[in-house]
Amino acid sequence: MTAALRPRGAPIIPARTALLIIDVQKGTRAHEEDGNPYFHGVTHNTVVPNLVRLRAAARAAGVEVLYTVIQSLTADGRDRCLDYKLTGFHFPPGSEDAQMVDELSPGPDEIVLPKTSSSVFNSTIFDYLLRNMGKDAVIVGGFLTDQCIDHAIRDGADRGYEMICAVDCCGTRTPARHEAALAAFSGYCRQATTAELIAEMGAG
Repeated sequence: MTAALRPRGAPIIPARTALLIIDVQKGTRAHEEDGNPYFHGVTHNTVVPNLVRLRAAARAAGVEVLYTVIQSLTADGRDRCLDYKLTGFHFPPGSEDAQMVDELSPGPDEIVLPKTSSSVFNSTIFDYLLRNMGKDAVIVGGFLTDQCIDHAIRDGADRGYEMICAVDCCGTRTPARHEAALAAFSGYCRQATTAELIAEMGAG
């Protein structure tokens, strides 16, 4: 007999949930903020403060917190995906640019995965880790809404995870791109605000 499916929007079960913070690192922030006052504003005023609040609630509720950073595994970046090579996207291992922003420095026992492609599922052992830890739901936030966030949500849904996008914990280069991305991948995930997710984790 097939187990009953949880409907999209079912309450979070903290023990079965992970919070994934994608690419909110010093190099990404500096690269995207250069000449883009909108991205600077949304990063400092909305995305990072909301992620700080959401992470605190997740830790308190027992939700596993993980991070990705765009970081090559080699000094010259020869291991990067083709897209990163063509765009010149390369943060060497151990570099300052590959570190999370100070406000979201990982805790001492939280996992940071170096990522060499847009999708966390393609170039890290994220899927393997989730299954080892018994997680079947993933809350996602970070950069960029229409690139690495989009990729993670679609790939996670295809692998059978309940994907949850924290909509005001994500950012990209323009508000139009952000809204278009949310609309495009809405069929693959539940979408909720930081306040809604925090309240739900507190209730749980």
